Amino acid sequence: MRRPTALLILCAVLLLGAATSVIAVQTQQPLPADDASADLLQVTPATSSAGKDAPAVSSPAVGALFVDNTHYCTASVVHSDQGDVLLTAAHCIHDGEGGDYINGVTFAPGYHDGIAPYGYWSVSDELVSASWVESSDQDMDVGFAVAHQNGTTATLESLVGANTLAVGGAFEQKITLTGYPDDTDAPAVCRNTTSRQDTYQLKVDCAGFPTGTSGGPWVTRQDPKTKLGTVIGVIGGFEYGGDTADTSYSSYFDTDVQALYRQTTARA
Repeated sequence: MRRPTALLILCAVLLLGAATSVIAVQTQQPLPADDASADLLQVTPATSSAGKDAPAVSSPAVGALFVDNTHYCTASVVHSDQGDVLLTAAHCIHDGEGGDYINGVTFAPGYHDGIAPYGYWSVSDELVSASWVESSDQDMDVGFAVAHQNGTTATLESLVGANTLAVGGAFEQKITLTGYPDDTDAPAVCRNTTSRQDTYQLKVDCAGFPTGTSGGPWVTRQDPKTKLGTVIGVIGGFEYGGDTADTSYSSYFDTDVQALYRQTTARA
């Protein structure tokens, strides 16, 4: 499980007296053949800003999620017309069956060495699937949210760039995996090829991804300059992302994930 035990205790306290939110469930669609190309949702990633003292190996569009000044999960920016949409694992923003959304979450894009080069962004309008709310469905361990910062007129995406969300892709793809271990202040980055774990689960072998890396994006075709590309998964799903630090999992991105994305971006 990639989310620290300390946060689970905090969430249990926060859940007392909280009502469970229920979201309309989407019907699971048949999977394409393994060699099918991804549906790119007709969006194009932005170009990230130069400077800002971010680690050269990591994309500024990837950052750490914080609760009570402690980072516990990972999220990334995905392209949207609003320029403020985050992608992470469902269990990073909602406790699943019997639980509720986690309060007081902030996002620090490009976070490293205790520095938040783009500041801290409040996380709101979180959205997970009904199957996650009702049964902690490991095949829908995917969530979206909105990031905003008081006093900032520029959108988050205009500052750090964004990955393009893709659904319906092949199970075997070369990716760059990024996540924030909870015991360090710098991101872990790995490149390897994914494989099929189960009907709706992806798998990748990458050492050094312990608790805290949940929600870390799986990015294909990453541009070597901007560090942006196409996101096809996030650490989560089977075993909440994996019981060991050397193998990570992701729910397969299909039309149900596409529906969640469109619900997030369709707000007024």
